[in-house]
Amino acid sequence: PGAGPVGVKSHLAPFLPVPDVVMKGDAYAFDYDRPQSVGKMRAFYGNFGILVRAYTYIRAHGADGLPEISRNAVLNANYVMRSLQGDFDLAIDRTCMHECVLTAERLAKEYDVHALDIAKALLDHGFHAPTIYFPLPEVVPESIMIEPTESESKQTLDAFVAAMRSILQEAKDDPETLKKRPLTTPVRRLDEVTAARKPNLAWKSQAAD
Repeated sequence: PGAGPVGVKSHLAPFLPVPDVVMKGDAYAFDYDRPQSVGKMRAFYGNFGILVRAYTYIRAHGADGLPEISRNAVLNANYVMRSLQGDFDLAIDRTCMHECVLTAERLAKEYDVHALDIAKALLDHGFHAPTIYFPLPEVVPESIMIEPTESESKQTLDAFVAAMRSILQEAKDDPETLKKRPLTTPVRRLDEVTAARKPNLAWKSQAAD
């Protein structure tokens, strides 16, 4: 994520951010001498840690292992999608790749329960919240993007499906409680706009009380 190459046509190349990576002799080096550049970006050295992890993963599994990983990722995503298609609306009803997209649009209209509420409720079930509102609401209203990855077992996928069904039932039976979740995490529902604009990163341990 955030580590892919950026490609532009040649007439835009002079305006790319600095530094550029160039060959000098038999070694790579940074080139800052680009007078038409838009300037330096904040993370201009890139996500080196992400690249090392990706390279290590590729080398560890090799040419034979990577296709199997891809097949498992696609299989897991389609298993989740087909397991939940009778409970949630599908954004696109066809075979997906490594991620599937559900929509909570009907829940929002009928019970005032939104994709954000479902994502927060999953925390109480022990699952990391999935990506929400992507694709953008203009494309898929109340979108929930689920990407189970190749490493999940059928048991964990079934547990996730059961959690989603439990959340769906709570949305119908007690939507007000659902909209207050998570209720079991150290930090509950945050004002995410304020948290993004005025982050408070202080940590106070219980031992200090």
